Amino acid sequence: MNRIVTILILLLTLSSCKNETNTTTEATSGATKTYDSLIYPEETHFKSLRQVTYGGDNAEAYWSFDDKQLVFQSNNTKWGVECDQMFIMDANQTFTDSIAPPMVSTGKGRTTCSYFMPDNKHIIYASTHLGDEACPETPLRKNGKYIWPIYDSYDIFVADLEGNIVKQLTNEVGYDAEPTVSPKGDKIVFTSTRSGDLELYTMNIDGSDVKQITNELGYDGGAFFSPDGTKLIFRSSRPKTEEEIKNYKDLLAEGLVEPTDMELYICNADGSDLRQLTDLGNANWSPFFHPSGEKVLFSSNFESERGFPFNLYLIDIDGKNLKRVTHSETFDAFPVFSNDGKYLVFSSNRNNGGGRDTNLFIAEWQD
Repeated sequence: MNRIVTILILLLTLSSCKNETNTTTEATSGATKTYDSLIYPEETHFKSLRQVTYGGDNAEAYWSFDDKQLVFQSNNTKWGVECDQMFIMDANQTFTDSIAPPMVSTGKGRTTCSYFMPDNKHIIYASTHLGDEACPETPLRKNGKYIWPIYDSYDIFVADLEGNIVKQLTNEVGYDAEPTVSPKGDKIVFTSTRSGDLELYTMNIDGSDVKQITNELGYDGGAFFSPDGTKLIFRSSRPKTEEEIKNYKDLLAEGLVEPTDMELYICNADGSDLRQLTDLGNANWSPFFHPSGEKVLFSSNFESERGFPFNLYLIDIDGKNLKRVTHSETFDAFPVFSNDGKYLVFSSNRNNGGGRDTNLFIAEWQD
């Protein structure tokens, strides 16, 4: 869902604050003392940081189960695409805008939210190509507010690493997207409008045994399993007042949602023990479990007065010990830990020369 990247870039005047190429030294207690030019001195969880894409909007990168590859979405026009498509790369590779990695989606319609299957030979992703092979329009504002389109032509597919679709996992009327796979390799969680609202569902890895997980009014999405597969973390915009409920329903009827007011929720994988994790205000989203399973890393602009910057934060799963991890002046989001817990891939506007590009970065993580 890197639509929020596009929203920020097109509607806000962003400035890059980290363009130098020199190496600096900072004596900060509890952290490595040598920083490369991509790391801010306060970012003590990053032992090293490597930029792996240069150009376009690159987001939602996810590791293969063996941590050898990444699948991600990009709209880099220099790679021959007009809107978000899926690409694959080895985790140790770097791609400029003149060299495209292999595309593993069809190149038709718009795609989002890819994820590796347990065999490391297939991926899942959502695509609109059955509804229309052209890129769908992307409305960004309505009544002066930021919006996301919820295309009802999205369905979830399985493809091999050559880009051949081998199975369609959903065929219900309406939006089916945002799939992620349990680290146990047995379940998929996704968001669907099949009930008339944006709710979470799980299914077996083959698409069978679909179960509804959430059932409260509001946009429940961007869900991820805990490392042991027993819990789910997700973002939600839960309208409360009559006006909020009316606005939410009216927008949803047009296939739209507002992403500017979201909090994080956590529950068991079957939907039980649901509770709100954050109450920070603004947009709290793109959560991912820390390898310990006891913390969640997420992106938020709750400290921002003008809608940005977005930075990464850690919080315990009991809602305590909130800690800021990144110190960008623009945009850091979509953090995803490798399965061995040693690395973190995320998207950032840092080091883009003050332009609009959002690129992928891989950090060597230290607690």
